[in-house]
Amino acid sequence: MAKGPRERKGKEPRPVPSRDEVLAFIADHPGKAGKREIARAFGIKGNDKVALKAILRDLSSEGAVEQRRGRLTRPGDLPSVTVLEISGRDRDGEFLAVPTEWPTEEGDPPRIVLARGRGPGPAPGLGDRVLARITPGSDGGDFTARVIKVLARRPSSLYGVLRHTPAGAQIEPVDRKQRVLSIAPDQIKDAREGDLVAVRVTRATGRGPDRAAIENVIGSMRDEKAVSLIALLAHGIPHDFPSAALKEAEEAKPAPLRGREDWRELPLVTIDPADAKDHDDAVHAEADGDEKNPGGFIVTVAIADVSWYVRPGSALDREALKRGNSVYFPDRVVPMLPERISNDLCSLREQEDRPALAVRMVFGADGRKRSHRFHRIMMRSAAKLSYQKAQQAFDGGDIGVEAPVRAALSILWQGYLALRRGREGRDPLELDIPERRVLLKPDGTIDRIVVPERLESHRLIEEFMIQANVAAAETLEEKRSPLVYRIHDTPSMAKLEALRDFLKSIDLTLPRSGNLRPAQFNRILERVRDSEHERLVHEVVLRSQAQAEYHPENIGHFGLNLRRYAHFTSPIRRYADLIVHRALVRALKLGAGGLQDGMETALPEIAAQISAAERRAMAAERDTIDRLVARWLADRVGATFRGRISGVTRAGLFVKLDETGADGFVPMATLGSDYFVYDEARHAVVGRATGEMHRLGDTVEVKLVEAAPLAGALRFELLTEGRVLPRKDRPREEPGRRKPKGGRPPAKRGRR
Repeated sequence: MAKGPRERKGKEPRPVPSRDEVLAFIADHPGKAGKREIARAFGIKGNDKVALKAILRDLSSEGAVEQRRGRLTRPGDLPSVTVLEISGRDRDGEFLAVPTEWPTEEGDPPRIVLARGRGPGPAPGLGDRVLARITPGSDGGDFTARVIKVLARRPSSLYGVLRHTPAGAQIEPVDRKQRVLSIAPDQIKDAREGDLVAVRVTRATGRGPDRAAIENVIGSMRDEKAVSLIALLAHGIPHDFPSAALKEAEEAKPAPLRGREDWRELPLVTIDPADAKDHDDAVHAEADGDEKNPGGFIVTVAIADVSWYVRPGSALDREALKRGNSVYFPDRVVPMLPERISNDLCSLREQEDRPALAVRMVFGADGRKRSHRFHRIMMRSAAKLSYQKAQQAFDGGDIGVEAPVRAALSILWQGYLALRRGREGRDPLELDIPERRVLLKPDGTIDRIVVPERLESHRLIEEFMIQANVAAAETLEEKRSPLVYRIHDTPSMAKLEALRDFLKSIDLTLPRSGNLRPAQFNRILERVRDSEHERLVHEVVLRSQAQAEYHPENIGHFGLNLRRYAHFTSPIRRYADLIVHRALVRALKLGAGGLQDGMETALPEIAAQISAAERRAMAAERDTIDRLVARWLADRVGATFRGRISGVTRAGLFVKLDETGADGFVPMATLGSDYFVYDEARHAVVGRATGEMHRLGDTVEVKLVEAAPLAGALRFELLTEGRVLPRKDRPREEPGRRKPKGGRPPAKRGRR
């Protein structure tokens, strides 16, 4: 272990450590070494910190260290607590695991051995996902993981759809990585063609399909909710509430006024999607009468008081933590809390008394927050508005509401204009990536896919919620309370270098020196506005960003350009927000339902668990939409579509269709008789002989050649010719790779 100057015996202290000493210190403190910690360990003060900063900058530029969550690590190091998947066994029979989230640019994940545990509860098994504490091996050896909790068990059953074929009964698996299984006639039981079933493999064969037996019939694939059910099963998402949680929810009584401030006369309004069933936030604004704040506003955000009903350690609490968040599919919502809580007692219904936690924030005319204060209240929503209705009111239209609500909406708009000035001064990352929404028919099939209009009413609610979230984090920091932050790290060094290489190919630059800020990305986005590269650059900048997550240690939120940020505004659907509510209740002495003692030691594990649940929900939602779209397009095989190249890999191209937003794949082998080379810097593939290039963001025409609804997969043939690069700009053939000799080359695609 590296020793600081103060620990050196018989030597004079040196003001600045060597590069090797800095690297050794970072290696000995994975995930905990920041510039401040290094300076403290080596006794560096004053101007000597400039030299230390230069060393760290050089190490970063060389790729010897990188920054994660505001801490310095070596490439390949792991956080102290993370989610793993048990992937196999070593020669001694010990379980091996891999991180569920591992950046592809860092190569293969490190080798992790699970330590044998003797704690309570069932032991983990192959395929399980676990929350584990990681210890680095000595002398660069294997990492050791000690299981804290089993998060999700690999189902003992596989899932698929029964198909009767000329070769006999078969199971078409829902997991695209699984092979087709065969079923003996006596193992079919009462399952029928097209049924979704759970099966177990009874005999593995060296050749041909493995044998399986049906364990139970889950439902018919003709059911309108069958597609989302597949995602729930495949991702292990809990969707049936245990009886104990349902019992607690049904027995819950409305919260009393006692111990709360009575704000029922304040004309708070809810603004949500037109089809929303729960309303967990309400807003209000008024002009600030303080003569010291001319042109200022008082903005109020009230959030449903879920902490009153869901107490720590209860059955409702245990199930909410297990789920982590609500999951939204086109055909259903899988809520974090039972409907008695989410759609009734905690939904801020119009003209009904509801308990809430509210924050009143004072803003200047420039949109900067001057002060804030939290309150535990009883409120009564004055109006329930959709985003479209609210926008109509903001534009001066008559939406049929009473005069007090009309007046409240007018001031609400003026308050937003002030906050918008503050947002523009903050200059957060302004990416424009259209989001499509899938609308279904009653039978569960797609009716149409739309891109909802982005209204100023959406931005109003978004900015009010951001400010409330910041206020929550600031208050809890001031009270020295444990909390879960919503953090967003700066882009990794590898992603930034890849982005710089790409921008260089279109004559744009990203600064190398100084602290990177979202404003620098925004300047690039402004330069390509209304150009042929606009959508491409937005996509590439998005891909360069880190993924936001929950963590008890703060590093700020890079995308929003905020030093501290926590989720406070959606406790009905996010467990992180419920933790923040409980922390506020306890820190401000607002009554019952506060954060329990000792939570600071549990928060790292909880944060890792709910971050994993969020990624699980996103994957399930994405898979469901893929399956619905593939099912919708299955009868259009042979049709041609316009689209854009949305991904470039060594295996081929991903294309997103303009009409539907559907994603499909063009295998590299089908691009033509030329040998195509993957050009990472350009995000493109380039023909070695012809110089023909297909790049991320290019507009193309494709033909649908295959649709696999159960796997959610589409395969395309590319019909559009690429642009031709000058010979000097073509990438060289990769070492060790040669064009195959002999055999029939792939057929040339059609030209349009």
